[in-house]
Amino acid sequence: MCGCCGDKSEEKADLTHPVKSRGCTDILVLLVFILFWVGMIVIAAFGIVNGDAFRLVFGYDSFGNTCDSDNSDKKIENISLSGYNTKGRKYVFFMDVTDPFRSRSICVNRCPDRDLLNMADVQLYSTQTGSNLCEYNIPVEEYNKYTGSVKGPCPVTPVNASQPLLNRCIPFNLLSKATAVSEKIIRFLNSNDMFQKVLSDLYACWKEMLVLCFIAIAFSGLMVLLIRFLAAVIVWIILAVAILGSIAGTAFLWWTYVDVRNKVQKDEAINMPLLDVELNSERAFLVYSIVATVLTVILLLIILVMRKRIGLVVALFKEAGKCIASMPCLLVQPIWTFIMLLGFFMYWVIVLAFLSTSEKRTVNADGYVEYVEHETVSYMWWYHLVGLIWTSEFIIACQQLVVCGSVATWYFTRDRSQLGCPIVDAIKLLICHHLGSVAFGAFIITLVKLPRMILMWLERKLKDSENQCAKYCMKCCICCLWCLEKCLKYLNQNAYTIIAIEGTSFCKSAAKSFTTLVSNALRVAAINSVGDFVLFLGKIGVMAATAAVGLLWFKSRSDLHYYAIPVLLVCVFSYLIASSCLSTYEMVIDAMLLCFCHDCDINDGTPERPYFAGESLQDFVDGATKELNTMRLSNVAGEEAEPAEV
Repeated sequence: MCGCCGDKSEEKADLTHPVKSRGCTDILVLLVFILFWVGMIVIAAFGIVNGDAFRLVFGYDSFGNTCDSDNSDKKIENISLSGYNTKGRKYVFFMDVTDPFRSRSICVNRCPDRDLLNMADVQLYSTQTGSNLCEYNIPVEEYNKYTGSVKGPCPVTPVNASQPLLNRCIPFNLLSKATAVSEKIIRFLNSNDMFQKVLSDLYACWKEMLVLCFIAIAFSGLMVLLIRFLAAVIVWIILAVAILGSIAGTAFLWWTYVDVRNKVQKDEAINMPLLDVELNSERAFLVYSIVATVLTVILLLIILVMRKRIGLVVALFKEAGKCIASMPCLLVQPIWTFIMLLGFFMYWVIVLAFLSTSEKRTVNADGYVEYVEHETVSYMWWYHLVGLIWTSEFIIACQQLVVCGSVATWYFTRDRSQLGCPIVDAIKLLICHHLGSVAFGAFIITLVKLPRMILMWLERKLKDSENQCAKYCMKCCICCLWCLEKCLKYLNQNAYTIIAIEGTSFCKSAAKSFTTLVSNALRVAAINSVGDFVLFLGKIGVMAATAAVGLLWFKSRSDLHYYAIPVLLVCVFSYLIASSCLSTYEMVIDAMLLCFCHDCDINDGTPERPYFAGESLQDFVDGATKELNTMRLSNVAGEEAEPAEV
């Protein structure tokens, strides 16, 4: 008897494979998920019809034309120059840059690179460069007939030499002087919505972010192969890399912060007006540096405390390696998951870009076209956010069920030379029977994650509040929801293993997995405490390496407003990618533990009903349990043997 879990009093038939005679589970939740995605498609159609994502990047002129776009299908009544094809005209040019709020603007091919003192110079420049600086309907040869005005049709002279800044033609000699004009220009540039600036950055560097995602895949694949073939060595390598990578990454963040701060102080010393992007970058990197320092200290302390238990991880990874060696295609499953997550996230960002520009066009008092937010878009953003969380969790849960089902089939097969293709069988079970259960598990995580995100947003809004009690309660709620989310994710993954074995509904499987985990708390602690921690360090190592590459790359891009935001997203993506790859081992280990407990529940180790588990797994689990019991008894004995006072 191994005494794992469950009541042996009832006679149970020997289980030679996961249950094959099963029905569809949680169909109602699957129907709700399908209807929800119908709403997602409707929102996407609304955004694409009413929005213009290119307006985030290139801006628009006073007639409502998006620069560098064909606006022929967006003509506005009573605005003569709307609907103009501005292909090749990437930059917004102001007729009077000293008053950008009232100035008429047009799209131009290039910003004037020299001073233009009068209309003759403007005409000559336009003829030579093809970048017409008067309104679109005025021929270049007739420029000398017009005088410049803040409302056009030609620019106010003299026109100062300028360069594109945030895709606007801005004279830098004005920005370098602390004058009322420069402050007005800075205020105009800073008046652009930060959310749109961030989306503009994401659009500008999405190719680099995609390349960095593939770099993260390469780092993750290398880590998985090393763990598979060099388990004993790689455990110590992971620890060393995590320590060195964390220290080096923290030092690099502090160096970047000091570099940004020195630049800001240098500009302040010469009374140069500062853009919000510079100040926000300084604050962002200060926060990143402090957080990285705290995490590095915590990491070093944890490694110091757990150093004596690292030997358990070697045996654990070797046992999981036997399963993966029989099914090497398990290592490919995270790649499909990553491709699906990446494709869905690209779709989500594109729809969000169109939604953010789904604005109503109005004409202001000066006769210029302005865009104001559509009254229904804010509700669509929330719906779209729920879709991001639910669908992402659904995709991840599908991978978990496939891996757990494959491990269950491998475990409950006595003659593994006749194993067949358990991964294909697990995929069939998922598609034909358990999509509803996966949607149910993902929805439960969404119900916890969404309120936590809302509370975090409210906390930022209330950061200046004087009610300290409310702040404390808000932080406690966020912390509790975070812990609940982590517990539910772990419970969900184990529920998918029971679903794969028995074919029961999500709630019934979750209840049984919870009972099993509680009944085997010591075994769960022995397996998860060290193994999951080392895998976590592997994920951190992949994230740190990818983030370092991204930081060096994005720092050289002068066209980004907040390059700290793409770096942060790269960190998130690389961690998700590493989690998808390295979590294969984690899922195999957790699924194997539940299979072992279920094996002990239906069999008793006699020749008539032998265990499916191999000797190495039983020895490892029993040895880990004995070690924990020995440590506990030693502590009790030490307390009893405490010497009396003299």
